Amino acid sequence: MGLLLLVWLPLALPLYRWFGTGNTGSTITIVLLYIEFVVLLKVWGRRVHGQRRPFKTYGLEASRQNLLELLIGLGVGLISLGCLFGVETSLGWITWTASPLSHPLIILEGLIVALVVGLAEELVFRGWLLDELKRDYPSTTALWICSLLFALLHFIRPLAAILQTWGQFFGLVLLGVLLVLAKRLGQGRLGLPIGLHAGLVWGIYMINVADLVAYSDQIPEWLTGIDQNPLAGAIGLVFLLGLLLSFGYLLKGQKSSRRP
Repeated sequence: MGLLLLVWLPLALPLYRWFGTGNTGSTITIVLLYIEFVVLLKVWGRRVHGQRRPFKTYGLEASRQNLLELLIGLGVGLISLGCLFGVETSLGWITWTASPLSHPLIILEGLIVALVVGLAEELVFRGWLLDELKRDYPSTTALWICSLLFALLHFIRPLAAILQTWGQFFGLVLLGVLLVLAKRLGQGRLGLPIGLHAGLVWGIYMINVADLVAYSDQIPEWLTGIDQNPLAGAIGLVFLLGLLLSFGYLLKGQKSSRRP
């Protein structure tokens, strides 16, 4: 990470000076940082760990099985989020103002954003970082460190924003654990966690950008989701715990089927 910053900073500082620290400057510098990360990742895997195909080692492989698992994860993420909003609708906590199908461009835009976010974050956290941690710690310890770092790095924001959205931290930790379990279910491949991550991002993106739902003023935000993030509320945490239990059950069955 130190090497990455040493290469990135001499390029990023002039760009920040030129474009400022707004959305344009931040986007350009973050994309540049990620491109450098991917390039150095290949060098790191080959030179430090002696891996001939580092990206495949991290779980990013071009295979039919990986693509199938990505599609399954995408479906699971969308359907699960749909069930969550269905429960909130039946309880009268939210009302639908429009149908997602009435915003086809937002659907397509959301899918592209979700896949980019899912691929980028999963390669970093469940790919490279988890692999590094597993080299020095037991798998359970590596799982929790990876999940905590995943949540903490999403909170690099102004103090006022941290205090306003602190409830999202617990949801992010549970999501991090869930995505590690998804990788284990995929036997080390990243297709399932990328798809699951993208499915959740896609659903939340469409709901928020298209303003598809209106939250009841009678229901506290800590219950439905802080800052209109359904995974940052009590109902969202219950939903994530349900997915965790389901994935744990599937992993247990997978291990049992391998025994002679």
